[in-house]
Amino acid sequence: MTASNTQSINATPAVEVPLIDTRELRNTFGMFATGVTAITARGENDQLVGITANSFSSLSLDPALILWSLVLTSPSVSAFDEGKYFNVNILSQRQGDLAMQLATRSEDKFSGVQYRLSSTGVPLLEDALATLQCQVEFTRVAGDHLLIVGRVLDFDRVDEGEPLVFYRGGFKQLCD
Repeated sequence: MTASNTQSINATPAVEVPLIDTRELRNTFGMFATGVTAITARGENDQLVGITANSFSSLSLDPALILWSLVLTSPSVSAFDEGKYFNVNILSQRQGDLAMQLATRSEDKFSGVQYRLSSTGVPLLEDALATLQCQVEFTRVAGDHLLIVGRVLDFDRVDEGEPLVFYRGGFKQLCD
């Protein structure tokens, strides 16, 4: 077998990718219900950073790792460089207003927000169902987002309350 024959056997055929309507794709992604988190960190000049994210996922128990993503155009993207600390606050259904406050661009997202500082100096939000104190293990750019893998250093949870759920573009409540 010649080298040119080997190359043709291993070559991946070109697949024509259709144009995707991003609005319809977003609506389709919205069919998957997710919990809502508030990610907190320290940014430039030690400024408090707060971001609402529903891209959170557990990744591994051993080692304890989580995964979430942040749009690359976020002004807070540098707060999540490798080695930096952040907290994941899993929000309760009573915290919809807080989720909206942290989702908007504002100079002081923490105005009126009740929190305490973790041992790493990062805000832990009061009344969250659970909190995870993390350190950025590594990041990767994927499309228009930064994938952030965090190592869980500590965690806390309460066993009462219902989660804030995001579905079809809005907050929903769980029903039994």
